[in-house]
Amino acid sequence: MGFNKVLTKSKVECKKLLNVLLKKYEYVSILGVASKGCRFRVDSKNTFISDSDIEYGYVCKIFNGEGYSEYSFSKIIGEDINKLANKIIDSITLKNVSNRVNVDKLSEEEMVKVFNRDDEGALTDSEIVEKLTDLKNKMENYDKRIINAISMYNKIDISKFFISSKKDLEQFYTWSNCYIIPVARNESQIKNKMFVGGSYSSKEAFKECYDNLDDVCHIAIELLDAKPIKPGVYDVITDPSITGLIAHEAFGHGVEMDMFVKNRAKSVDYIDKYVASPLISMHDGACATDSVASYFFDDDGILAHDTLIIKDGILKSGISDSLSALELKTIPTGNGRRESFERKAYTRMTNTFFSRGTSKVEDMIKSIKYGFYLCDTNNGMEDPKNWQIQCTAEYAREIKDGKFTGVIVSPVVISGYVPDVLKSITMVSDDFKVSGSGYCGKGHKEWVRVSDGGPHLKAKVKLG
Repeated sequence: MGFNKVLTKSKVECKKLLNVLLKKYEYVSILGVASKGCRFRVDSKNTFISDSDIEYGYVCKIFNGEGYSEYSFSKIIGEDINKLANKIIDSITLKNVSNRVNVDKLSEEEMVKVFNRDDEGALTDSEIVEKLTDLKNKMENYDKRIINAISMYNKIDISKFFISSKKDLEQFYTWSNCYIIPVARNESQIKNKMFVGGSYSSKEAFKECYDNLDDVCHIAIELLDAKPIKPGVYDVITDPSITGLIAHEAFGHGVEMDMFVKNRAKSVDYIDKYVASPLISMHDGACATDSVASYFFDDDGILAHDTLIIKDGILKSGISDSLSALELKTIPTGNGRRESFERKAYTRMTNTFFSRGTSKVEDMIKSIKYGFYLCDTNNGMEDPKNWQIQCTAEYAREIKDGKFTGVIVSPVVISGYVPDVLKSITMVSDDFKVSGSGYCGKGHKEWVRVSDGGPHLKAKVKLG
């Protein structure tokens, strides 16, 4: 598909606008965004196809010598550039802003780059429906207790440019997710299990679902016999999705450095101190791995980074957008992200994960006298100010004397004080997986796509 053609035309006009505004202001940048997605859903009764994630617009950032203002607009082709410039100038006064923070001009290096990550051999709409229908049929035929089967496919194509007096950047990237959800029923309850495949290649996303279909259906049936867990403190093994949920909630939000600026993160006082087991290292970055939150430059025009947050148990760094880094006098890490062109850029996580270790998963399970193997992330919450977390696993498998007993408990809530959880880690596996299909909010809003993951971990945590 490639870079959006309308955005290519509008970039010419945006450069004209940029040059007009630069006559008055020390710093001006313009971000242009064009995204479009598609959604497919096939279940036992219906087939749905729709567009999604449609966004076209621009945001202009201006430094007036004291602070920064932004102005967003949705159209520039055919507009009078001088009139638009005057409208922006009239709208972005800082005179009435209270508690203003005075900062310097953003520094930039000369840079002209074009990036592309396309879906080579992309599937057609009819091929997508055919594969989703086939997946649905295979789930329905797996077991008579599967009463409904849902298969879905989402794809998004994103084009962005960023221009300033020194930068001219373009990027196009795409991501596909394929979902399978068998719904099972017995005499007393209904349970479902979801699996998500993800890749920049639509074919690879489907392949993941086909490769895991039998296991997913089997687990949906198993969950019909799930029992509630007895609350307590247990030795546990976390699968990569739960590992990622802990990484995201434990130190992801807590090291978003706009929270440092607002004095809302405890981690600012623990830089270069032990916060985790020496076995633990943690990364975040849009170029740290390939997943749904991978891009080439952020919405501030900063190239993607791979930030080492924790090294051998010691907290080394946070992540930042350009303005937070400017105020804190640090280097921006490429984590400035907007929910849309109409919203401001915040420091946001991208791909967040723990690094792999050296242990084998089977040895980790054998080391458990009594505990649980935690599976399938559901949701989580964190308090960055007080370092408390609460994470939910869809289910857990009981382990006794180093072997699975066959007992499944569901759901399972993990809670505790972040350093206690991370310092309790005694084994880290040599396998590794990062995945993502959903969104993360900044508090209750500002939703952006994220991924997380890592290896298996052995830890001691409170379950309920």
